[in-house]
Amino acid sequence: MTETTSTPGIQKNFAVVGSGYMGGGIAQVLALGGARVALADVSAEVAQKNYERLLTESDQFVADGLFPAGSTGILRKNLWPAENIEEAVAGAEFIEEAVPEVLAIKHETLARISAAARQDAVIGSNTSTISIADLAGPVAHPERFLGVHFSNPSPFIPGVEVIPHAGTSAGTVAAIRELVHSSGKQTAVVKDVTGFVLNRLQYALFHEAAQLVEQEIATAEDIDTLVRTTFGFRLPFFGPFAIADMAGLDVYNFCYQSLQTGFPERFATPKILSDLVNAGKLGTKTGAGFLNVPAERTPELIAYRNKAYVAMQQLLEDLGPAPIH
Repeated sequence: MTETTSTPGIQKNFAVVGSGYMGGGIAQVLALGGARVALADVSAEVAQKNYERLLTESDQFVADGLFPAGSTGILRKNLWPAENIEEAVAGAEFIEEAVPEVLAIKHETLARISAAARQDAVIGSNTSTISIADLAGPVAHPERFLGVHFSNPSPFIPGVEVIPHAGTSAGTVAAIRELVHSSGKQTAVVKDVTGFVLNRLQYALFHEAAQLVEQEIATAEDIDTLVRTTFGFRLPFFGPFAIADMAGLDVYNFCYQSLQTGFPERFATPKILSDLVNAGKLGTKTGAGFLNVPAERTPELIAYRNKAYVAMQQLLEDLGPAPIH
């Protein structure tokens, strides 16, 4: 597999197949990152219409201060609407499939991409739910195929889930991570399991929240308020393992025991947590836990945490409440 490493002075050629809301946003990201990006859809007319929409959107984003000045000019230079899939992918080093989440549609699209693309072109799918191994069937040289899952809205959400299937080459994963990073995004590599990681976490939270509303324990509005203003307030800065390490894994272990008095099966203590506690690894206060942050860095970490939370509160006050009500 040829890796798509950057060469100074040579513009990369990419393609996005599926130019709607998600695909169009991904195309904006890649084009603003410096690549020449072809847009393809079910017809040349749809691709052209969405190309024009993306330019109009960019003008508005610039006016709102969301895109840097000059972004629309970059998009006019780097984005182009193709007549069809075959024209879009010919010569492209990376192709992102972003058609609807229907296996038959994705298979048909990936078959056309695979037949028309270079044999060493990396092919990604923006699927959020469908097994990458199941999608790989129509792709010739499946070692160059993987999931590259952007989140909505892709121009503004920094994380990208990278999902290799069992046959994806290590070179393909490395090439995609470099490509995504060069577009200003961050990557996390996860295994090809149902729901991957992002949606398993997101829907686990929603499932618990929905049960609380159904049981009339709290309203949807109050649950949203609690999530936004308590543990959710931490999440832009720290993931669940960093938060657990800072709280103390012994505290987490005790809280699981308390939860088990009402929900013994749903809140069984994770073995990975109890093993750490039994080994005396209690998080930042012992210098060892999930992330093994040295204990001497605790004052620096606390200072960062406090500064981050105050800055977040100030940002929220500056923005004002979301126009939900």
